[in-house]
Amino acid sequence: MIDITILNHLEKELSVPVYMEKPDKDIPSEYVILDRTGSSKTNHLPTVTIAFQSYADSKYQAALLNERLKTAIEDLVNLPEIRGITLNGDYSFPDVSTKQYRHQAVYEIRYY
Repeated sequence: MIDITILNHLEKELSVPVYMEKPDKDIPSEYVILDRTGSSKTNHLPTVTIAFQSYADSKYQAALLNERLKTAIEDLVNLPEIRGITLNGDYSFPDVSTKQYRHQAVYEIRYY
């Protein structure tokens, strides 16, 4: 599953924990969540859309983590299973339920 490949890559590249869902306990001050929001196929070649959410203690720190995350995601093109990456957008996206600072970057990742 491509989600696991992406998760493993980000765990190696980032100095913060990376999850596929929000942790229930022992929540670190900075972390990233990746969430598959959709997928498609064109000419039998798959594409996945993933929202990456960067959490931190301040708006500034969340923005910095988002920038580090985007660099790590762009490095995915060096993996043999990735054939292309497109940033759909990134923006401040505060978590109103927990009042945490968060940025979100949404990518389409084309793979084999």
